[in-house]
Amino acid sequence: MATAAAGALGLLWGWLWSERFWMPQNVSWADLEGPGDGYGYPRARHILSVFPLAAGIFSVRLLFERFIAKPCALHIGIQDSGPYQAQPNAILEKVFISITKHPDEKRLEGLSKQLDWDVRKIQCWFRHRRNQDKPPTLTKFCESMWRFTFYLCIFCYGIRFLWSSPWFWDTRQCWHSYPYQPLTSGLYNYYIMELAFYWSLMFSQFTDIKRKDFLIMFVHHLATIGLITFSYINNMVRVGTLVMCLHDSSDFLLEAAKLANYAKYQRLCDTLFVIFSAVFMVTRLVIYPFWILNTTLFESWEMIGPYPSWWLFNGLLLILQVLHVIWSYLIARIAFKALIRGKVSKDDRSDVESSSEEEDVTTYTKRPCDSSSSNGANWVNGHVGGSYWAEE
Repeated sequence: MATAAAGALGLLWGWLWSERFWMPQNVSWADLEGPGDGYGYPRARHILSVFPLAAGIFSVRLLFERFIAKPCALHIGIQDSGPYQAQPNAILEKVFISITKHPDEKRLEGLSKQLDWDVRKIQCWFRHRRNQDKPPTLTKFCESMWRFTFYLCIFCYGIRFLWSSPWFWDTRQCWHSYPYQPLTSGLYNYYIMELAFYWSLMFSQFTDIKRKDFLIMFVHHLATIGLITFSYINNMVRVGTLVMCLHDSSDFLLEAAKLANYAKYQRLCDTLFVIFSAVFMVTRLVIYPFWILNTTLFESWEMIGPYPSWWLFNGLLLILQVLHVIWSYLIARIAFKALIRGKVSKDDRSDVESSSEEEDVTTYTKRPCDSSSSNGANWVNGHVGGSYWAEE
């Protein structure tokens, strides 16, 4: 039994690392065992160094949010307090917990008779009870400031590194002498840092603000990690750096717009979002297909020819392009509303507790049933890359 299991495991391992799948014709793993120059050739074992680095990034994030982001938020007037606590009421609390958080008109009328409360007052209670579990703006500001800082730094590093790289100016260099393309320290650091960051996002997603798109973002991060890891093991790191830098170019702009929104700088928020929209669409709908896909599909076909992992890699990049089109449409719709109305409208994806326009209220004054007003927070409550902007 043990022998059979070991044999099956051996077959699975052999299939997983099959040279026929990973390598072009007449290339074997042994051919890439040599040191090459710099860091040698990419090896699967290099990926193991990502995990302690991801833990370190997560630790740095906690320190950054505590000692840098939080003081900045307090300095610009963001309060370290949550939303107003709803008035305790056992009957309404039981309905809220056990039955529904959004009572219909019939239930509202029944509760009104039971409590001798006005229907409007009960609606207000449910609205503020839903808002009660909202994370404070301070928490969201700190999260966005960390992501903004990392995205901006990694984008600047990527541009600086690629500026001196020949494949940035001539994409055919991505495939010259492939797969015998040794790593340099700059390329290795760029790749491993990006991969470690996305692993840290995987960890932190379980402690960050819960949103409706939690599962979508989880799958997104998993797919991103898979694509980066796949391209590293396959030594398609040159074109991989182009893909990563291209996507990083708009992420920090979205986080900057969020920061402006949380600080209630509405005009700055709208301006940054429109700039983000323009950069997103130019990079995803123009540069990505005509620069990235052109080299991965046509130039690579001409220079190295297709092989199994080549088909898979390009298939993933094409799926990514489909997502770009969908996300661009959704972003354009919001940007158009911002230009027409003079203010960014509510995002289709928002915090898990924000499921209706009326829930945009975050304060509760002595006039608890006054009309609520939105500060536009909902449209930027997610992460870059979320259900339609996040980090592909």
